[in-house]
Amino acid sequence: MIVAGRAIVIREDNVDTDVLYPGAYLNVTDVEEMTRYLFEGLDPALREELGGDTILVVGRNFGAGSSREHVPQAMRASGIRALLGESFARIFYRNCINLGLPAFLHAEAAAAARPGSTVEIDTAGTITVDDTDFPSPPLPPFMQDLLERGGLEPWVRAQA
Repeated sequence: MIVAGRAIVIREDNVDTDVLYPGAYLNVTDVEEMTRYLFEGLDPALREELGGDTILVVGRNFGAGSSREHVPQAMRASGIRALLGESFARIFYRNCINLGLPAFLHAEAAAAARPGSTVEIDTAGTITVDDTDFPSPPLPPFMQDLLERGGLEPWVRAQA
């Protein structure tokens, strides 16, 4: 699987889910409506930069704090194709994968990305940022299959 797009960069470390999607909007259940509140506590102007070709590049411990599935749901619905980070909070990372939003760990590749950089992630083992290749461990076949099907629920339905 290859995921490619244009980088939007959040360099801050320890960005928590409370600023990515504030608690006041947790009662919203429509995924399209959730997009209006993404980044509300961090920088609402980031929403204007999103599109169907976005790779969100982040710093260390991204997604710390509350376990909010609203964040990866709103990210996917906003056109974020994947995340590339130095590190992710454990539960946030699993929420992304389970909800079909690819999240890739590679500190060097994330550090090389600038706003607007071209990023291509090949789950077989290479991340390319502006024509510079970074070797990366391939995703396990199970995880690739899960992401290709759109997340854990579609994967489970396909097993029945």
